[in-house]
Amino acid sequence: VQLQASGGGLVQAGGSLRLSCAASGRTFSSYSMGWFRQAPGKEREFVATISWTNGRTYYADSVKGRFTISRDNAKNTVYLQMNSLKPEDTAVYYCAGRRWYEVVAPPKQADFNSWGQGTQVTVSS
Repeated sequence: VQLQASGGGLVQAGGSLRLSCAASGRTFSSYSMGWFRQAPGKEREFVATISWTNGRTYYADSVKGRFTISRDNAKNTVYLQMNSLKPEDTAVYYCAGRRWYEVVAPPKQADFNSWGQGTQVTVSS
């Protein structure tokens, strides 16, 4: 599957953004999907994931209660709603997917084998 992330931008602290990741093909419903981010000078880190089987979600502690991952299989799209944004949320956000992957714990990058190109999110203080 090919993934295309969008929705990034510049927002003030406390604001909101919704990222989208559109997938090609007709197998999206069988993909568990995730969001990762990479800030300048830092390693890429897990943000959120949603399972293909039952919609189970996992979040990084740093975004719990502020970010929500969801999916619309009819539109082949996964979303990341980001509220109460902080300057430390500034990063390039990547969507990722893996077919028939059952998420049972917060995943690592290596658990996903399809990646989008990333979208920049900048939060000003």
